[in-house]
Amino acid sequence: MSWLEETALLRKILLECELEEEIKWNKPCFAHQGRNICIIQNMRDFLALLFFKGVLLNDPEKLLEVQGPNSRSDYRMRFTSPREVLAMTHWIKSFVEQSIENEKAGRKLELSTHLDYPRELLERFMSDPELKGAFDRLTPGRQRGYILYFSQAKQSTTRARRIAKYRSRIIMGKGMQDR
Repeated sequence: MSWLEETALLRKILLECELEEEIKWNKPCFAHQGRNICIIQNMRDFLALLFFKGVLLNDPEKLLEVQGPNSRSDYRMRFTSPREVLAMTHWIKSFVEQSIENEKAGRKLELSTHLDYPRELLERFMSDPELKGAFDRLTPGRQRGYILYFSQAKQSTTRARRIAKYRSRIIMGKGMQDR
């Protein structure tokens, strides 16, 4: 679905909160004084409003959900009709206000930086110092993305094959999702 009506309603609500709209990652993204607050995501079965630091929000009604099993900070609201968007206006504005206050207060996310490197990657680092150096220069998020992907494989041979496949991207300094 295109979720045009739901998107239009969300945009109206968010712009009433004095957020600036910009297209980022091919999606409507909303910021306050240059700090990303939320983004509208058009999914197949629903429209999502994702709050970048949703983990910091007070959500007594449990309206926000974790985006996926590996998400650590982003929380989202789901919508499947214009009626749902309108019914949640109060909460959307509350979450935006909280997000702005968190940014003004400089609240930071306390996320674990510990990564469990798969054995195959550590072994490859020992025989391939160029790969190790390039991997160490990647951003923590890119490193985490690769480690999660490599580690998801059940068999050692699959993990090793994945590492070999993505070696050139790592050497170029690119993350898994980078073009």
